[in-house]
Amino acid sequence: MFNRKQFCLWVLLAISSFSASADEGMWLPMLLKQLNEADMQKKGMRLSAEDIYSINKSSLKDAIVQFGGGCTGEIISNQGLLLTNHHCGYGQIQSHSSVEDDLLTNGFWAMERSQEKPNPGLTATFIVRMEDVTKQILGDIPANLPEAERESRVQANIKKVQAQATAGTHYGAIIRPFFYGNEYYMYVTETFRDIRLVGAPPESIGKFGGDTDIWMWPRHTGDFSLFRIYAGPDNRPADYSPNNKPFTPKHHLPISLAGIQQGDFTMVFGFPGRTTEYLPSQAVREIAEISDPAKVKIRTVKLGILDQDMKADPKVRIQYAAKYASVSNAHKKWIGEMRGLRKLDAITKKQEQERQFAQWVAQETGRKNTYGQVLSQFEQNYSQLANGITLARDYFMEAVMGVELLSYAQNYMALADLLQKGTETEENKAAIQAQVKRLSASAPGFFKNYNLPTDRKVFAALMEMYQQGVDPKFHPAAFGRITKDKNFNWTAYANEVYATSNLVSEEKVQALLKLAPAAMKVKLLTDPAVTLMQSFGNSFRQQVLPVYTSLNDQNTLLNRTYLQGLREMQKDRKFYPDANSTLRVAYGQVDSYKPADGVTYDYYTTLEGIIEKEDPAIVDYKVPAKLKELYQKKDYGPYGVNGQMPVAFIASNHTTGGNSGSPVINARGELIGTNFDRNWEGTMSDIMYDPDRVRNISMDARYFLFIVDKFAGAGHLVKEMTLVNNGPQGAAPAAQNGKAEMKIKKDKKKTKVKVKAD
Repeated sequence: MFNRKQFCLWVLLAISSFSASADEGMWLPMLLKQLNEADMQKKGMRLSAEDIYSINKSSLKDAIVQFGGGCTGEIISNQGLLLTNHHCGYGQIQSHSSVEDDLLTNGFWAMERSQEKPNPGLTATFIVRMEDVTKQILGDIPANLPEAERESRVQANIKKVQAQATAGTHYGAIIRPFFYGNEYYMYVTETFRDIRLVGAPPESIGKFGGDTDIWMWPRHTGDFSLFRIYAGPDNRPADYSPNNKPFTPKHHLPISLAGIQQGDFTMVFGFPGRTTEYLPSQAVREIAEISDPAKVKIRTVKLGILDQDMKADPKVRIQYAAKYASVSNAHKKWIGEMRGLRKLDAITKKQEQERQFAQWVAQETGRKNTYGQVLSQFEQNYSQLANGITLARDYFMEAVMGVELLSYAQNYMALADLLQKGTETEENKAAIQAQVKRLSASAPGFFKNYNLPTDRKVFAALMEMYQQGVDPKFHPAAFGRITKDKNFNWTAYANEVYATSNLVSEEKVQALLKLAPAAMKVKLLTDPAVTLMQSFGNSFRQQVLPVYTSLNDQNTLLNRTYLQGLREMQKDRKFYPDANSTLRVAYGQVDSYKPADGVTYDYYTTLEGIIEKEDPAIVDYKVPAKLKELYQKKDYGPYGVNGQMPVAFIASNHTTGGNSGSPVINARGELIGTNFDRNWEGTMSDIMYDPDRVRNISMDARYFLFIVDKFAGAGHLVKEMTLVNNGPQGAAPAAQNGKAEMKIKKDKKKTKVKVKAD
């Protein structure tokens, strides 16, 4: 007989299965002391929470930056040298490349400061401090206020708190909602604007394995690039100037030569972009069975076209290198996510949690009043989204906005509206002139990386996919006019559009923008790309976006209530907030894993694997002659170990997009690697973490040093860094007073570099 005591025990065990796993979580640095320090030290960490995050002294946080708004970087010298991923710096490397001077293919190394390349618009942002501002944001807002009014008051409070926090300083402030708006935290920031490219390996190293190996393990990629932060004479942020000086940081990370072993403690410090760990089962089903499959299907077609044209023309390869990488990255991730969710049986697990939640709610009247309608409302809302709305939204974002001509035409909509109003008023005339100036100035940048024949093929293919994949009731009105001929085909129509549009070349655009307003109006409002984009936009804004936005706003509010209930139900569980591009700490251990029955992957790779993968016929597997020479001679300097050159390793840290470039730090606070990817089997960790399958992939810091020093001959950069060799993490440090020094032979010339030991 299954008695009440046994039942309660079963429920407790079942609920605990949803608690954060041993290495799961993206934790707030300011809360490490109360939530994580003891567990981290139990796992081997020798630091305190104060060593990681402090506002009273320099700490690890002072060496971490948000790089370019979408990646992470770490400071590795007292002269502002910044390490991040090759793929994070890819756009900057590409912007400095041409057919004549192809930095993507050949790599780049500044042998002196004057050769370091400026990057307008690139930023590096430090976190000065964090603060829980929940009371300031929510304290004066009644509990039952309508959501629109609540959000308005939240935003007003956010602006007020931001202004108070930054008054009289050069700092910025970011306030973000956590736990779907149950809590709010403020990050006070310092953003540097003069960031220069210092070094990057050739693609054959920095992107070895390319799109074939992305999201895969084993991995052999030297995914790094080097930049330098420059500051004004007061060491504060400044716009680019040749008179700026290298930034002096509060802290920079020492780099460990001791390497890694199975089971070693690891910590990833960075800016993870977005996770949704607390979604209901209906949302997981929507992702796994509707949204991801549609997006993968569209991107598969687009990538095939780009790949074909890039292989046929070196100029197109350079123009579309960064674009292809961006499209491919998410494409393969979504494939892995779908597989991972199925293998983990994520929907069933979420449904079981909801069943337990419903039982808990039913036990008390107060709970019924607060949480009783949450699950049924989720079911209703996601049923409406599944009725074509989600697909129509995804096809608009991927197929319509995935055509460069149409997304570029979107930029002209404001000008078109102004031209329709005319030039009778001085205000409108000035607005037209401002739009013309903006569009004229931005045109060279767009067309530098644009190839008309390639985009024309993408247009024909994706428009046909949209027509077939989206319910006709959501089609734009223009489709009826365009496709009414029984002999219609999208290739012929694409030829017509690209032959007659004024937006397909810089010359045509500049000629259009030089016309008088009346003539410009006629040309612009009859342009086939503009009229088609207007029709798409009208249909999307009228039929899709309002419903999609309304239902998702409702779901956000429901998630806030649902998560509040889960936290009340599981009082002993340590909840971590979803990633939202704010500074977080994840920790775990170096660990192998089993991706499939009968298969076990080791926790590290070496240069030998690169040589084994070499295939000159496949661009992803070309190996530079100099790298092969170093391998054959086993000329690894102080960076190799036992005749091998380590390249990459895996660990169980919980990471996501935005963690690219994040430092992987050992138990003593030393840099041992740079995070650049996850394993394919673990990409579902944005939605549900599995400790048996989820692994983050990192470049070994020793491989980075080897490439800079031995391959590139840029040993002057290594001399800036603080290299340490304190032995395995389980052993006592070689020196603990911060004064001991050792010397490492750099190469056959016996050049010596002093290396401080912590």
